Order: sequence, then C-alpha cells, then structure tokens
Amino acid sequence: MSNLLPSQQHRSRIQANKKSWILFSLALVLTIQVAAQGERKNLAAFDAKKYHFGFCLSGNQSDYNITHRPGFSFSDSLSQIINQPQAGFNLALVASWNVTKNVHLRFLPGLSFQDRTLEYHFQDEDDVEIKSRRTEAVYLDFPLLLKLRTDRIGNIAAFALVGGKLSRDMQSQEETNQQLQNEYILRLESGNSSFDIGAGVDFFLPFFKFSIEGKFELGRRNIMIQDESEFSSPLESLKTRSFILSLCFEG
Repeated sequence: MSNLLPSQQHRSRIQANKKSWILFSLALVLTIQVAAQGERKNLAAFDAKKYHFGFCLSGNQSDYNITHRPGFSFSDSLSQIINQPQAGFNLALVASWNVTKNVHLRFLPGLSFQDRTLEYHFQDEDDVEIKSRRTEAVYLDFPLLLKLRTDRIGNIAAFALVGGKLSRDMQSQEETNQQLQNEYILRLESGNSSFDIGAGVDFFLPFFKFSIEGKFELGRRNIMIQDESEFSSPLESLKTRSFILSLCFEG
C-alpha cells in the first residue's frame, strides 16, 4: 500500500501554485507597463492622510495541509488520499492607518468563499473506488495586516504584507449528526485562524490608488472533527491553506 501523502498529491499542489504565481506575475507585469506610461505624479498628498478606505476583490485557490494519523491501519482498503485544490473568491473592505509613510496597519473584514476536495482511493481487489469529499466554506474573515511599503518611484511603490486572521465558517457542518446522513461527510470546526504573508505593488492613479497583491494564508488550527468515520479516522489533522490574488482600490 502507498502512503497517505503520495507524490501525485505533491505534484498536483506544485502545479496549482505555479499556475497561481504565473497569473499573478502576468497581471503584475501588464499593470506596471500601463502605469509606467505616465510621468505625472498622481495623488501627491496621498501619504499625508492618516486614514484610507476602500475595497478588495480577490480570487483564491485553496487546499489542505494534511497530517496523517500515526500507525493508521490500512485494513479497510484505503490506499491513498489526494489533495485537490479548488478555486474560490473573496470580498473585503479596507481600512488602512498610515503609522508612518512606509508602515501601514490594515484591517480587511470580509467574506471568503473557499472550496476544498479530498479524494479517498479504496482498493477493492483489481478495482479502485474513489470517494471525493468536497468541503464548501463561507468564512467571515477578520484579518489584521502590517504593510511595509517602499518609497514611491513616480506612481509606483512595492510592499510586503505580514499578519494574521481570525475566521468563522458561516455554513459549517460541525453540528451535523453523521447518523442522519446518507453518506458520511467530513466535518470541520467553524472557527479558524491563519498566518498571512504576501507582497504586491501600489499604483497611484489620478483619482485613486490601485494595488495588486499575492498572499499565502496558512491555517494554524486543526479544524477537523475526529468522529472515527472512514474519512476522518486516517487523519491526524487538517489545516487550511490558500493562495489569494487581490485587486484593491483605495481613496
């Protein structure tokens, strides 16, 4: 029998991350080319204001950081579990406090729609039965991020992001009774938290500031509810993991 985390799962995650970074890089290059066409310094007094507000539109790609259960027996014919990243989107408001010209504290409350899928492969003589368990979460997010920005070069400035986030899944099935289901589900806790890190570029346009940023969210909590079902018993923990590409607008 193979391990719970096969090379196929690792390759799938690498390919998904490569696609996300390629899209982020292309969008970044195209936006820089457009912004670089103008030489006039836009929003010259923007950094003099202490507070700024706006909104962000984002796309995400999410999966799990899996830890399998030590000493789990494969007597039930389970051969492997494959992580399948899924796409989703985020909507958030932006409140930014300029601590200094180069250090900003940002609060971005919003909604995050994150889907994830685990494929369970069961070996039955010469056949393989695949059972997919898709989890659909609608998180109410409360991120607090520190934005470290370079000085402006014309109408462009680069920045790094670091911080954390508290979340609550508004459609969690943590209270679901497995005995009342046609098939067992993968039950997850509603509460979650993550460590966030990313980078991006600010573009100062004539009437507002536009930003494009890429960010990784790494879950800190084990959100899996262990109910000894065929889907939870092979696992020690499940932690969330997402890559988020955001377009932000501030006035």
